[in-house]
Formats: sequence, C-alpha cells, structure tokens
Amino acid sequence: MTPREWDGAGYDRVAAPMTERGLEVVDKLELRGDETVLDAGCGSGQVTAHLLARLPAGRVIALDGSRQMLDVAAERFGDDPRVALVHADLAAPLALDGPVDAIVSTSTFHWIDDHDALFANLAAVLREGGALEAEFGGQGNIRAVLDILADLGEPGDATWTFATPEDTLRRLDAAGFAEASAQLVPRPARIAPEELGSHLRIVVLGDHVERLGPVAGQRLVADVAARLPEPVLDYVRLVASATR
Repeated sequence: MTPREWDGAGYDRVAAPMTERGLEVVDKLELRGDETVLDAGCGSGQVTAHLLARLPAGRVIALDGSRQMLDVAAERFGDDPRVALVHADLAAPLALDGPVDAIVSTSTFHWIDDHDALFANLAAVLREGGALEAEFGGQGNIRAVLDILADLGEPGDATWTFATPEDTLRRLDAAGFAEASAQLVPRPARIAPEELGSHLRIVVLGDHVERLGPVAGQRLVADVAARLPEPVLDYVRLVASATR
C-alpha cells in the first residue's frame, strides 16, 4: 500500500483529537533533552512541536509519507536546525543518517498494511536500548463507520490494519524488540457537528474519496455523517511500548 497524499492544511485544522493523543504518547518518553528522536508519521507537525520542546539540545527526524503534510510541517518549523523533514514510506527500509535514540508514532501505523515490515524497519534504525512509544488504530477502531460502509457496499477493512495487541506483541518480538506491552484503549472523539464532514473526509475516509473522486467521495462522506447516530467517532487505540 503506497502512502497517499493528504490534505495537509486541512488535517492541521481538524487534528485536535489526534494531537491530544499524541501529546500523551510523547510524554511517556523518558528524555534527557539531547537525544535524536524519530517521529514516525509526523503529519503536519503539531505533535512534533511538543516533542521538540522536550529536546532543547536534541533533534527530531520528522518523517511522513505525504509531501503535503511535510509542507505544512516545514512552515511550522521554518529553519529550525533541530528538525529534519524526511519523506519516506514506513513499509520500506528507512535511509536515515544514523541510528536514533527513540521513536514515537501517533495515529499512523494503522495506515500501513505490513506491520511485520513496519516494525522490522523501525528496529533497524533504533539504537540498542532505545525506546518505541506508539499509538494507532487497533481492533474495533471506528466500528460504527465500518458498519455504515458495509451497509453502503463500500470496502472498509482492507483500507486499514487494525491489529490486536497479541499480533502486535508477536510482531515486536520478531523484529527484535523487548519489554513490549500493547493494549487497546477506547478513545471516542466527539466532533463538532459542523466539522464532522471535514473530519471524515480528511482523516477517516481520505482513501475512499481519492478512489471515488471528489463528487462520489463527498457523497459517501455525507452519507456516513448522516448515518452516524451522533457526531462521535468510536476510536479505539492500540497503545504500544517496547525497547530495542
């Protein structure tokens, strides 16, 4: 599954639920402040900014598969020498300029179909003893949206990889990680009614809109929004920690 282009500016406007979760994940990292940390799936850089504040003498490698996301991140960080923006696919081996001390990732891994390759690629760039902290959509994520898509005859499950904790622990172990933990955490997000359509189009149904085209895609977004019983997305996050 090749990473698609995202509406980076649009995502930056509606990213509050993802950013809130991301800040919590970043704060789990034990940092001195001089490390090099990989933000694997940095998006528009809102969570990256919080990570950077914890690294006054360190640096962040902000990596994403969408150039439009990186364009917004570039505007956010300007010429800050502590930030290196990298366009790359996490499903492929990563060509960085050296090993990193830690990896953080928020709201990204569920967009990658091969999690065995994903964790192997991350382990390959993480120094021995380095930490991985991640959260992403797990088993049961956006179940209401998936049910609506099924009713509408639209493919759903093939778009995402919503893994179980057990599968994630197995993959982390196979990739060479230790001291791993993984658990599902319900994180329902109430979206302002006037923003629900934009949130669905940009965050949840972007692959569908890209495949269907703008007219049919927007019709699908409107149908899903209308069928949700309330403007709440039943996010279920898989929160994972491990050491290389």
